[in-house]
This record gives sequence, C-alpha cells and structure tokens, in this order.
Amino acid sequence: MVNTNNVTELIIIGLFQDPEVQRVCFVVFLLVYLATMVGNGLIVLTVNVSKSLHSPMYFFLSYLSLVEITYSSTVVPKFITDLLAKIKTISLKGCVAQIFFHFFGVTEIFLLTVMAYDHYVAICKPLHYRNIMSRSVCHLLVAGSWFGGIIHSMVQILVAVQLPFCGPNVTDHYFCDLHPLFKLACTDTSVEGVIVLANSGLISVFSFLILVSSYIVILFNLRNHSTEGRRKALSTRASHITVVLLFFGPAIFLYMRPSSTFTEDKLVAVFYTVITPMLNPIIYTLRNAEVKNAMRKLWGKKENSGVE
Repeated sequence: MVNTNNVTELIIIGLFQDPEVQRVCFVVFLLVYLATMVGNGLIVLTVNVSKSLHSPMYFFLSYLSLVEITYSSTVVPKFITDLLAKIKTISLKGCVAQIFFHFFGVTEIFLLTVMAYDHYVAICKPLHYRNIMSRSVCHLLVAGSWFGGIIHSMVQILVAVQLPFCGPNVTDHYFCDLHPLFKLACTDTSVEGVIVLANSGLISVFSFLILVSSYIVILFNLRNHSTEGRRKALSTRASHITVVLLFFGPAIFLYMRPSSTFTEDKLVAVFYTVITPMLNPIIYTLRNAEVKNAMRKLWGKKENSGVE
C-alpha cells in the first residue's frame, strides 16, 4: 500500500448473518457455481471441437463462456466458503487482488459489445461479412476486450492503493469492491468516487447505449428480409439481448450511483457475479438450435465410442 495503514485485514459481514440461512445458501450457491463451471465449460468445449460452430459468433461465445468461468471463480469460491465461517476475513492485499480481477467483468462488457457488432455486420453487411469479420479481426477484437478490461482494473487498483485505512475494518459486503472500501477509508473519497463512476459506470452505460443502438439499426434493416429470415435472425439475437439485459441492468444500477450516497445492494451484486454466469449457457443453448445440435452430436459420439 502507498499510504501507511493501521488495517492489514478486513472483516467481511457477508450476505446473511443467520447461521441456518448461511448453510442453506452454501448448498444453493455451491450448486449454482458447479452449474456455471459445467455449463460454460461445455460451451467452450463444444465450440472448439465442433466443426459446425466455427463462425465468429460462436468464436466470441466461447470466449464469453471462458470469461464467465474465470470471473465467477474470482468471487464465488471464497463467497461460498465464507458462508460456513464464523468470522469472514480477507487480507488487505487479497482484497486489492480481488478488485483487480474485476477486469473479467469489464472484459465481458466489451465482449458483449463485440458480439453486437458481429450481429450488426451479419445482418446489415452480409455480402462483406467474411471480409470484415475475418479470423485475424476476431482475434484482435477479443484481445482488445481483454486489454480494455485490464486497463480498467489498473485504474481501479491505482485508486485502491491510495486509500488510507485507520479503522474500523468491517466491510458490509461479501466480496471486495471499491464502494465498500470508500466507507472504511479515513479520508474524503469524493474524487475517487467520481473516478470509479467514470471508470465503471460510464463504461457500462456507453457500452449499453452502443448495444441498444446496434439493435435498433439491426431491427430497421430486418424489414427488408423475408419472414423466415427475420424469425431466424431474431431468434439468434434474442439470446444475446437477454444476456445483455441480465448483465448490464445490475452493473449500471450499482456503479452509476455516486459513492457519497451509495448504499450497497448485495443482492443485486449477487445477481451479476453469481447468477448471471450460470444463466448464460442456459440462455444460449435453449434458444440456439445449432449449439444444441452440436452438443448432441458431440456427446452422442462420445457415448457411442464408449459403448464400442
């Protein structure tokens, strides 16, 4: 830490204080986490193995699932183990490290925006789609998403390491985030609050506006397509729209509020850090016939080879 601190360890209040409720939550969230790992892992494996899912859309989907696995793993394992602990603690350095790994969440924002761009090109510029969305361009877009997420987290870390902590050391949350830390800092954090608002909240809002604008353009262009073409396009894009709403809604709600008046809503944070990563593979597989068929073929072959 840059500043001298009297605090080296934080006590986390957690989601609930009732021991019985915590034990029930442990079972529920453990199952949710396992479902997240299995569901997203299946998508990554299926896209990389199946010959029918080599289009840019599925290339981006596999990286989105990979981000969901890593993002969830930076928060959920400690969260669920803390549910069984009487005193929940984390070192100050460990807390800062967890804040850094929030870059997976911002990477997801950029990947969702990239996927919207892919949809836009596919619908509005179909004749130039292969040239525009070449393999090299897809790799650059994914690399740019990861790079953008890391730059975001570097700004967050620069804010965090400047904060002096004199006590108390009890944070009313279930994982480390900057807004709860601001309440513990023994200094005015109004400037830092504005930085977080710009670095997190505005990224979410601007990305969301870009996504909405792209889909307005897509819907406008779909008027020239056949009924069957419109149905197929809307069915494919509906999954992406659903995921966007599930992720951006809570993120904008949490990070577009000034820190001086911030009242942490832990249940909203649970939704986008724990629940949404589990829902994404369900949404994409239920509404996408190509993914479902590829999974059936892949696991059908494995079962047949096992019988043989």
